[in-house]
Amino acid sequence: MAVSPQVFPPRKRRPSAGSFISPKLADMNLVQSLLSLSQEISSLKPLQCLLKRNSLSVINKTKLLSILFEELVRNPVSNFFSPSTLLCFEEMYIVLQRVKTLIEDCSNGSKMWLLMQIRVLSNSFHELTLELSTLLDIFPFKEVELSQDVEELVGLVRKQCSQSKPLVDPRDEFLLLEVLAMLDRIEKEIVPDPFQLKKVVEDLGLRDNSSCREEIESLQEEIQNQNDEKSKSDIVSLIGLVRYANCVLFGSSTARQSDHRRRKSMSDLTIPADFRCPISLELMRDPVVVATGQTYDRESINQWIDSGHSTCPKTGQNLAHSNLISNRSLRNLIAMWCREQGIPFEAVGSNEKVNGVKATKAAFEATKMTVSFLVNKLSGSQSMEAANGVIYELRALSKTDSDSRACIAEAGAIPTLVRYLGSDVGSHHPNLQVNAVTTILNISILEANKTRIMETDGALNGVIEVLRSGATWEAKGNAAATIFSLSGVHAYKKSLGRKTRVIKGLVNLAKDGPTNSQRDALVAILNLAGDRETVGRLVEGGVIEMVSGVIDELPEEVVTILEAVVRRGGLAAIAAAVYAIKKLAVILREGSDNSRESAAAVLVMICRKGGSEVVAELATIPGIERILWEVMGNGTMRGRRKAASLLRILRRWAAGLDLDTNNVVDSSSMMTVTVNNTSIPVLPA
Repeated sequence: MAVSPQVFPPRKRRPSAGSFISPKLADMNLVQSLLSLSQEISSLKPLQCLLKRNSLSVINKTKLLSILFEELVRNPVSNFFSPSTLLCFEEMYIVLQRVKTLIEDCSNGSKMWLLMQIRVLSNSFHELTLELSTLLDIFPFKEVELSQDVEELVGLVRKQCSQSKPLVDPRDEFLLLEVLAMLDRIEKEIVPDPFQLKKVVEDLGLRDNSSCREEIESLQEEIQNQNDEKSKSDIVSLIGLVRYANCVLFGSSTARQSDHRRRKSMSDLTIPADFRCPISLELMRDPVVVATGQTYDRESINQWIDSGHSTCPKTGQNLAHSNLISNRSLRNLIAMWCREQGIPFEAVGSNEKVNGVKATKAAFEATKMTVSFLVNKLSGSQSMEAANGVIYELRALSKTDSDSRACIAEAGAIPTLVRYLGSDVGSHHPNLQVNAVTTILNISILEANKTRIMETDGALNGVIEVLRSGATWEAKGNAAATIFSLSGVHAYKKSLGRKTRVIKGLVNLAKDGPTNSQRDALVAILNLAGDRETVGRLVEGGVIEMVSGVIDELPEEVVTILEAVVRRGGLAAIAAAVYAIKKLAVILREGSDNSRESAAAVLVMICRKGGSEVVAELATIPGIERILWEVMGNGTMRGRRKAASLLRILRRWAAGLDLDTNNVVDSSSMMTVTVNNTSIPVLPA
């Protein structure tokens, strides 16, 4: 069965089908294909930095063979060849396809990893040359009747192929040994000699900041192509070496234009609701299922559980256990969606892993050296432009893995970063403020760093200042995300919830910011709403009025917050939420399954606590009973139960009975209906 190319991840190297399967063409069509293929190979450029002699040799031999095929096409002796001749041509076609694939494969991807494979690849070139020699030995010269010049030319190629020997260019071999020795010294905590380091990377064609970044990206993608853990770990070590070389040799740089374009295109995308974590509202990287059957991003639900919660954030149900089960099917769907959208998907590993691979000692020491170099350079920066370049590098490094985040904090970067959070910096250098607050956000992901940030003089106040008066929406949004990250610690959640400036900053950002910044603020509000004392301050700060205003734009996020606030906010929250009843009814009718579930839960709480007047308001909505029946028929299990409760409340109100405020109903007055094989109790009309 044929396999679709789309099965492979982007840039996943794979041989052409022609490398293994003969074209099964007849006679002269096969010769014409051989001519075209040999001309394609002849037009390829020899490899420049590595395997130059190997690739040049096989390309030159193929150029000579193309003369043979050109002669056969120009002066065909017969339209039909013997079976043995056809077999020889078919085998030659396969070998040439493999030659083409090998050259193209070596031309793309990581140069560092190519160097690590230099001996194996040199042998591959040699083996293909020997296969050509064998085919030329059995070539049927008598049957094809070549001219003397061409026959002598083919004989020359055959002689060259047969005399070929395995060749590892001494220059390539020396370069390999240099890199291996350098990694060994780094592992022993010996800082590489800058002059020697520069010579190595330049010999590999890495001559500026841009080429180093491309090499790091290629190495990261190369991990996908490896099956054994040792190779993956070796690549992680190489990434550390190249990253260190980039910072030390080519200096700091601000974000490339392509990076800005990528971020803009990602912000324009509408992430499917099922792909977003109900806690962080961000794209899930490592979706897991909890005991209630709900799916969350592993990092977010771990923070929730580590903060002392024993309930499911979405349903409010007690968790029977805290085991997390990987949702591999959803993860694969998210990865596929990311590839289709052309955005990076990085699966989150454990704190000790980089791209899912256990970090090596060499990689860790290279990271420490890189961080130490950058922090020392930042401390001595004389200009805002220079500082911006260094902080951008720290920002990029802090995204990679937990080791990097730990090293940055341990090197003393946090107090230095605080200097660039102020409004004076933001007004004149907005990018610098964004890079500084984003670096703090990234390093706050590591649990130990949350304490470092909270205990550093001015750090929290600086983040709050950016939240309230940052120069750009991106800065404000990342400040809100930092508040969310810090609130993952229960004690800090209570502390942050007591700060009026935090509440006002988040509410204002959620009300006035662009969509991405709104989401950052909303997820922080949702996390703070886990503390009952903080909910009262949120209500006083106008959170319900805010969510009522943005519910049309972000219904799923807003209704989740509304449910959390109303559940813990008392009568003041209920009274404020009455004005959202009609909008909640719209979500019941048009929203996603998850948002309908939350909307039904909010309405049940409002109606039970708000009294008959609130129920009367709900009853005035046209078709409300039909909407509830629809939710009972095709909503989530919890959504069905909540819709049934609402319908029961409406029926009791219509019958002039006391409201079901305590969820106690006389069983004799109830009837049971079955919807989609589910029995739901309701009061008769």
